[in-house]
Amino acid sequence: MFRGGIGAPEIILVLAVVVLLFGAKKLPELARGSGRALRIFKAETKGLIDDDDETPAEAKPLEGREADAARAEAERQADKTD
Repeated sequence: MFRGGIGAPEIILVLAVVVLLFGAKKLPELARGSGRALRIFKAETKGLIDDDDETPAEAKPLEGREADAARAEAERQADKTD
């Protein structure tokens, strides 16, 4: 099968194909766009991880209808267990 991994000749071949497909003028624009997309992706995943680390004590209290709905649901759950 395929042994030895990706070496220098394979990388050069891939770069040559990319240059032929997109042209030398488009490469900086493609790299810039890829960098921005990667930066946004990293920021979003970091935000998700930070949200998971938040403890219930740090969570914002519910207000208005949300609090009423949560209270009613808790009462329903308590009634089911009785």
